[in-house]
Amino acid sequence: MHTRERILRAAAEMIAEDATTTLSVRAVAVRAGVSTGSLRFHFPTQRALQDEVLTRIYRHFIPDEPIHDSSRPARERLVDCLRQVLAAAGVGDEARKAWGAAYEHFIAPEPSEKVRKAYLAQERVSAGRVEYWLGVLADEGALPRDDFPRKVRFLLTVLNGLSIQRALPSGESVLQAETETLYLAVDAVLGTGTS
Repeated sequence: MHTRERILRAAAEMIAEDATTTLSVRAVAVRAGVSTGSLRFHFPTQRALQDEVLTRIYRHFIPDEPIHDSSRPARERLVDCLRQVLAAAGVGDEARKAWGAAYEHFIAPEPSEKVRKAYLAQERVSAGRVEYWLGVLADEGALPRDDFPRKVRFLLTVLNGLSIQRALPSGESVLQAETETLYLAVDAVLGTGTS
């Protein structure tokens, strides 16, 4: 196995063992059995390493992203991408367990530097994924490239709210309310309105 692949495999294993882990250059190099200089040759920054590992993880779990199906309208593709994120959050008991784990890892403990870094790393991954989708649509001319950070934050806030809603007991159809909310959010981001 080539050095680059050993590094990526070691980093992915570390994330699989503990999602809150910080991929430090030294720890990943030790795990991969390479020098820190070798790791830096392939990944000059910690961010570059994290981004490549997470890109590979996403490609493995979601190989056919709907954002690339240009035969469908941008609005539909973006809603489908957001639905994939929500699907991973589960519904009912599964959603409650996911939010319970988030509480245990990020809310209940004192906000130490390690907790903060772990949360920010996960947040950066989520933001990067949404920004990637918006970038694909911008490249196609479906929306302007301006103000991506604000649009990303808005969509992530909507996703967080909907995933909490999935965990709470509800008297109405979660799917219907979720679908309406996703379309409203996507229309706001794309600058399209419903007629």
